[in-house]
Amino acid sequence: MSTHTIPPFGLGTYRLKGQTVIDSVRNGLALGYRLVDTAQIYGNEAEVGQAIADSGVARQDLFLTTKIWVDHYAADKLIPSLKESLAKLRTEQVDLTLIHWPSPGGAVPVAEFMGALAQAKAQGLTRLIGVSNFNIALMQEAIAAVGAQEIATNQVELHPYLQNRKLAAFAQSQGIAVTSYMTLAYGEVLKDPVLLQIAGAHAATPAQVALAWAMQQGYAVIPSSTQRVNLESNLQARHLKLSAAQMEQIAALERGHRLVNPERLAPAWD
Repeated sequence: MSTHTIPPFGLGTYRLKGQTVIDSVRNGLALGYRLVDTAQIYGNEAEVGQAIADSGVARQDLFLTTKIWVDHYAADKLIPSLKESLAKLRTEQVDLTLIHWPSPGGAVPVAEFMGALAQAKAQGLTRLIGVSNFNIALMQEAIAAVGAQEIATNQVELHPYLQNRKLAAFAQSQGIAVTSYMTLAYGEVLKDPVLLQIAGAHAATPAQVALAWAMQQGYAVIPSSTQRVNLESNLQARHLKLSAAQMEQIAALERGHRLVNPERLAPAWD
């Protein structure tokens, strides 16, 4: 595995708090998940750290991602905030640190926070760096600041109803991996007749179909669940192969249906 590779399948922890996130991460690790994705704003880094510590899985066998919150983008704040995250996560280094959203109103220039993030990497606090919720223009600024080869991924909302093709094509043209979050569109796509029909043909679940669809395009996925049975089922998506015709059927579901668009944070999407 190249040092730049992000595992294609991971465990998201968005919206999970307290004992719920501890159980989810513990179950996920027991089932074979090896990537855990958290963020400063989720307020669960300490619980994620506890679940990992209790799991008995060796740190070097895990891929741990966190995200810097917008309040910590200034050059003098980013690294101290990451060190706090590391303490909560009980580790000396995370595998991937992302800028969570663009700086509201451009308050902190892209070059400033990307420079600080690159410094964090140089200091060994994070193995890889990247961005989240960046449009093409912001990705270009980030590339200008640190170079495309330094940006491991752009993590964005991406599912059958919002396929983000223009953004994904740009990222891939730069050698930047795409991580899909909300791949199941908060469960909306699980009721989709096309996904249900494809799932039936494979004796699979609609969730497995959506996840396999994303992975077959080269995207990483980080679905979350509080139910052990769903965690286990989602993991099986790694073994599902959809036909070209089925991939085309899902491609036709694009409808620009964006679910995450916070007014203060979201950029002008492509």
